[in-house]
Amino acid sequence: MKHATARERSLTPHSVHLLNQERRPHDAFPHAFPHASPTSSSSRSAVGRRAVLGAAAAVASAPALGGLATSAAAAPSGRGKSPKALPGGGDLGPNVIVFDPSTPGIQAKLDEVFKKQESAQFGTGRYALLFKPGSYHGLNAQIGFYTSIAGLGLSPDDTTINGDITVDAGWFNGNATQNFWRSAENLAVVPVNGTNRWAVAQAAPFRRMHIRGGLNLAPDGYGWASGGYIADSRIDGQVGPYSQQQWYTRDSAIGGWLNGVWNMVFSGVEGAPGQSFPNPPYTTLNTTPVSREKPFLYLNGSEYRVFLPEKRTDARGVTWGNGTPRGTSLPLSQFYVAKPGVTAATLNEALTQGLHLLLTPGIYHLDRPVQVNRANTVVLGLGYATLVPDNGVTALKVADVDGVRLAGFLIDAGPVNSATLLEVGPQGASADHSANPTTVQDVFIRIGGAGPGRATTSMVINSRHTIVDHTWVWRADHGDGVGWETNRADYGVRVNGDDVLATGLFVEHFNKYDVQWFGQRGRTIFFQNEKAYDAPNQAAIQNGSIKGYAAYKVADSVTTHEGWGLGSYCYYNVDPGIVQHHGFAAPNAPGVTFHNLLVVSLGGQGQYERVINDTGSPTSGTSTVPSTVVSYP
Repeated sequence: MKHATARERSLTPHSVHLLNQERRPHDAFPHAFPHASPTSSSSRSAVGRRAVLGAAAAVASAPALGGLATSAAAAPSGRGKSPKALPGGGDLGPNVIVFDPSTPGIQAKLDEVFKKQESAQFGTGRYALLFKPGSYHGLNAQIGFYTSIAGLGLSPDDTTINGDITVDAGWFNGNATQNFWRSAENLAVVPVNGTNRWAVAQAAPFRRMHIRGGLNLAPDGYGWASGGYIADSRIDGQVGPYSQQQWYTRDSAIGGWLNGVWNMVFSGVEGAPGQSFPNPPYTTLNTTPVSREKPFLYLNGSEYRVFLPEKRTDARGVTWGNGTPRGTSLPLSQFYVAKPGVTAATLNEALTQGLHLLLTPGIYHLDRPVQVNRANTVVLGLGYATLVPDNGVTALKVADVDGVRLAGFLIDAGPVNSATLLEVGPQGASADHSANPTTVQDVFIRIGGAGPGRATTSMVINSRHTIVDHTWVWRADHGDGVGWETNRADYGVRVNGDDVLATGLFVEHFNKYDVQWFGQRGRTIFFQNEKAYDAPNQAAIQNGSIKGYAAYKVADSVTTHEGWGLGSYCYYNVDPGIVQHHGFAAPNAPGVTFHNLLVVSLGGQGQYERVINDTGSPTSGTSTVPSTVVSYP
């Protein structure tokens, strides 16, 4: 691993700003920015969707232990009938690897998992690397695809890694824009050279981390990068995003922030830069209106428990800074510990018995929806546990009840079209959940890429007061089973419920609207979008008399809505002549307001005529310079 260089440390916000003015289209990139790793012609074609996206931003930068068992019971066969009650607790399975400070060969095991997962973008491996409280020395945990690393203490400072937790992009010629589906959580890190590298793209959360030094969000060589998300974390030193086009940081504390490329958003962050969009492109909210941190597994002595952080309003800073975090916990004995191969019928039987669900790493095929009907139910995935709905079913449905927590799993659409993949609340849900909302956190959705997949609408939020805290809903544009009609998916996220809050909303490449918002009093803090690259022609995206479907559409019936730090990019590589009228569409109503919007044409592959409705300057040429609107209306 290459640590922070003198050149990197010497970059000032001013010098990075100057570099921001030197963006070049992808073709000119190696010449415009010689520090980037050169890309061969064969690998250049493989870069595909992310190449031009990353190019302009890179120019803007400078430079063998199983789980502890509480029960020996094996996973039931799940044939739909259970002669006796399903057991709670149990072994966490072979892909949850637990270390303590005395474990021999920790580095070798980390390297073994990384070797399997480094380039396995659409592979089937799933891993959770868990560290018991204590101090560890001399480790470099390189984190690949579908790998989660986490501490098992109640506070990040209970588990200290004297070393590094590294994400870099050597597998992809220095391009970090496809470093998806990995996470770090609940650890303190003392970086060997003072700065830890975490060069990620979408679906790579960094939660409850304490970096006792700096954090570098760019790959070695300052190549292309497209991320990302930090929450409930403390970085004692400076965060250097360098080539990252966008980033959202929530309820954290940082020692400083170096630069911004297109869209850097902060809410409830101590040490965040002041509001200055669009130059530098910082959107800064002093607090987050409502937040409730993700549930997490921890050890109380030798007993596994799941901690459930409490809801905060007007939140700012970390939850764990002054001793024990506030919330409640559940013993593992109250969870059905699911293993790959279990059926949806068995998962539903466990829920009916009153158990929560802990999904151990692996792939779960479902022939019917997993139905969460009980208030305060927890469905927690480890190591990117993946739900695949078969025969066009919905993967998971939640009743209109209080306090459900969905966290830490991936839903992968199946080859038969599903009308929906995730439904929070039934159609027409209207109960008030303001005191105890449902949270959807690090729940990611994919249509295509790992194979054929289709879904009409991916995520539907019907229940009021739901908090969607970090999601990436992605219609794949590379991998297997990809094509305008092959992985057809018209709509990404549809919000029908009132009073819904989205913090960290990433939705990309849908055939029609990426986000549709019908509920009243909705709020979004940070939105990142790319329109579908593979539209064959203008007619394919025509929306009545409007050229193209907005990335983010607020329904005409809505009278109150607010958004902060929203961006949409286009890269119509099949027909570069396509014109998108606007990135955002909303009713002209006094209560509908937006702050800090941008649209970007990546290398001139398609253009936007306006930013929101009929407001904002058009994009032009191949400059890859954002068109912005600071306040609307």
